[in-house]
Amino acid sequence: MSRMGDVLAGFHAAWEFESDSVLIRYERGLRTPKLFQALGERRVPYRAIAGATLTPGRRGTVVLRLELRPGADPLLTAAAGQLKEGSDPYRLVLPAERETLAEYYRDEVRDRLTEDPSGAEDFLVGAPEVPLQFKAYDGKASFDGKIVHFRWFWTGASSAKWKAGDQSFPVSELSGVEWRSPELFEGHLRLLRRDAAQAQPAQADQDPAAVVFGLGYGPVHESLPFAAAVLEAVRRAGPVTAAPAGAPRRDPADIAERIRHLGELHQAGLVTDEEFAGKKAELLAEL
Repeated sequence: MSRMGDVLAGFHAAWEFESDSVLIRYERGLRTPKLFQALGERRVPYRAIAGATLTPGRRGTVVLRLELRPGADPLLTAAAGQLKEGSDPYRLVLPAERETLAEYYRDEVRDRLTEDPSGAEDFLVGAPEVPLQFKAYDGKASFDGKIVHFRWFWTGASSAKWKAGDQSFPVSELSGVEWRSPELFEGHLRLLRRDAAQAQPAQADQDPAAVVFGLGYGPVHESLPFAAAVLEAVRRAGPVTAAPAGAPRRDPADIAERIRHLGELHQAGLVTDEEFAGKKAELLAEL
């Protein structure tokens, strides 16, 4: 950059361009996405960035966005493409009159990028600090940096989880994390075990290594930073298993039951036509 410490302020965040990184500080306020407030700030080394773009936004705005290298940020690794546009932590919305200034910084960032992929297999952006905890629909999840604890709620946990009892998972026994957004049907956080011999139930509500989300339980700004922190700890202990794009395949009878339940939610007006059609297609694709 031509000057260290240059700051570009937009809606909900300000980006400070330093000699080796971009420091993103998120605002606090009623209109700021809760995920941004939970993160507080992100320091992004230039070697973690694959590109920078500037595009027209809505209602007289432009959008400056950093494109990170795959695997550079545990938060994005855990999110697996499920974040909505407005919750993208590397997207800065600016008034259209600042477009020329935004173009300048986009070009400056691009000039700092390198083709050298060394270190790309490591998390280059820090995960949220521990300890962390949040309430899911069927239990409370907590993480102290070394062990993940699940404590079941009698009002939401399945009989299978009650039978298994409260769970504790040392990071050394995990290979990764599977996070399904609570903004999607059947959201959950599942811990993936290193011991492949321990087959895990396909349904998260039957898996003692998973907590499920519900309305107001396991919100993105709580469960996603939690998943990212666990992923970073697992990476330090050994290779991370990336969450697959789709859920594990299920028994046809289970698929039929899920579609029936989804239909009931649709008839009750709790699921829109678009959500019903989309989730039904996802379930059928698992057959």
